[in-house]
Amino acid sequence: MGRTREEAMALLQTYVKNDRMLKHSLASEAVMRALAARLGEDQDTWGIAGLLHDLDAEITEGDLSNHGLETEKILASQGYDPAIIDAVKMHNEAAHGMKRTTVFQHALAAGETITGLITATALVYPDKKVASVKPKSVVKRMKERAFAASVNRDTIMECERIGIPLAEFAAISIEAMQGIGEELGL
Repeated sequence: MGRTREEAMALLQTYVKNDRMLKHSLASEAVMRALAARLGEDQDTWGIAGLLHDLDAEITEGDLSNHGLETEKILASQGYDPAIIDAVKMHNEAAHGMKRTTVFQHALAAGETITGLITATALVYPDKKVASVKPKSVVKRMKERAFAASVNRDTIMECERIGIPLAEFAAISIEAMQGIGEELGL
C-alpha cells in the first residue's frame, strides 16, 4: 500500500525535530527520486524511502545497532509498502547483520550517503551553495579520506552495483540537490 508524500512528510516531522536531519532527509528524497528516474523505477516509492530512511535517528540517538529497526516498526504500523520498509531497514546493515542485495537497497544506501559529501563540498565554497558543486569536485573529495571523514566512501561506491559509475552518480545526485537548494539552505 502506498502512502502520499504529504503523509510521509507529516510522519517525518513527528519523529525528526533536528533541522539538519530534516534537510538530510529532503536531500535524500531528491536524490532517490532522481535515481528512480534514471533507473526506470517508481519515483514516489523511492522518494518516500529517501525521505523516511532516518525516521528513527533521534529515537535511537545514532545507535547503529538499532537504527532502522525502529523505523521498520513505525512504517509497518502505518501500512507502508514492504519494499520501502525493506530498503529503509537495509540502509543500515549494522542493525541486523545482513548485506544489501537489491537495487533499491544499494540505491538508498549510496544515495543518502552521498548527500553528506555533497553538502560538505558545498560548504567549503565561498558561496556555500550546492549550485557551485561540480561532479569532478565530489569525485576528487571521495579520495580525500580526511574530508568529511564520517562519510562512508564504500557505501557511496555501491552506486556501481546499480550500474551507475561514480561520476554519473555524483552528477545525478548534485543536480537533484540543486533542484531543492533553497529548501536545503545550500
